[in-house]
Amino acid sequence: MARRRLSNDEQALWTALARTVRPLRPTARAVIAPATPSMEELIDLPVVKGSGKTRLTPPPSRMIVAPPARTPAAVLDSGWERRIRSGTISPDMSIDLHGHTLSMAHARLNQAIAQALTRDVRVLLVVTGKPPKSAGAGAASRRGAIRGEIGHWLETSPYADRIASVRIAHPRHGGDGAIYLILRRKK
Repeated sequence: MARRRLSNDEQALWTALARTVRPLRPTARAVIAPATPSMEELIDLPVVKGSGKTRLTPPPSRMIVAPPARTPAAVLDSGWERRIRSGTISPDMSIDLHGHTLSMAHARLNQAIAQALTRDVRVLLVVTGKPPKSAGAGAASRRGAIRGEIGHWLETSPYADRIASVRIAHPRHGGDGAIYLILRRKK
């Protein structure tokens, strides 16, 4: 069965979907080194002669194993879990992203995480706003845009490896309209 190529729209949808998928068992990923050989490798390449043409054959690409990325934990230890459920957790710092454009909210989030890390903050409360109540059209479809993007922002953040866990906030701190970022301690 011949495979067809994806259209630009289908490729964009697939890319957006692929960004939201997390592996069940995070393992080291294999990264293929660039196919362009260095000057030293070009000098040592064997020459292949045949059919009147001479060409250099590059060596097979090498596999480089990248270390696994540190991802947020789905479950913390029982003390943290108890404090989050009961609402006794006390955020050390908070940021409210209401009323900002997506780009401005993204920039403010990165600034807040950087500031929290320099202050050795363990719990950062990020107020994003409530998720959309229905899938209506028009202005209602833009509701919850920051909430919809924050997961991707945190995954691609330069501080992603410093985030231990992301949890929905207790109702006293905003419930579904806010999240706790539990940050890792310095090494």
